[in-house]
Amino acid sequence: MSLPSDHEEALIARAKEDPEYFGELYDQYFPQIYRYVASRVRSQPLAEDITSEVFFKALRALPRYQHSGHPFSAWLYQIAVNAITDHYRSRRRAEDSLDEVPEPVDPTPAVDDEVANRMGAQAIWDLIEALPEQQRIAMSLKYGEDLKLAQIGVIMGKTEGAVKLLIFRGTASLRQHLLTSRDDGPEGNHG
Repeated sequence: MSLPSDHEEALIARAKEDPEYFGELYDQYFPQIYRYVASRVRSQPLAEDITSEVFFKALRALPRYQHSGHPFSAWLYQIAVNAITDHYRSRRRAEDSLDEVPEPVDPTPAVDDEVANRMGAQAIWDLIEALPEQQRIAMSLKYGEDLKLAQIGVIMGKTEGAVKLLIFRGTASLRQHLLTSRDDGPEGNHG
């Protein structure tokens, strides 16, 4: 969902000179960055806040942005990953004082279909949320955003092989947890 490379580079150059042109970049990339953030924080108001923060940081840092041969969206995803990480770090520090339950993000597909599909998917995403940070990021970008390993590598600052290993380890952890929970199911199958 990136702009053609030459159009994107020209737009970035204009936006560096005149922030008014940043609006076009915002319009182009907001939906995919918002979708990624919303999938990670599972709260519409929080996703809106973090996504706004991502674009505000991008606008402030735009004069220092250097095209590296990767789409502009990869840079935005890097900012989003960092903003989400910062949010969870600050939330952990304040967790004892928080009593609010986050609002669910509005689903875009039909509600009936989404509920039926998410019954199992939600359990998987809950397990992904419990993975170590690097595995969680790699898996959410791969399975939540359907990005290629090379794109994830750019976003995370890792090689394609390192990303593949993170996803492999994350998948192995999920598989092990699912096998363990099935063996320790409600029947009380504890040998």
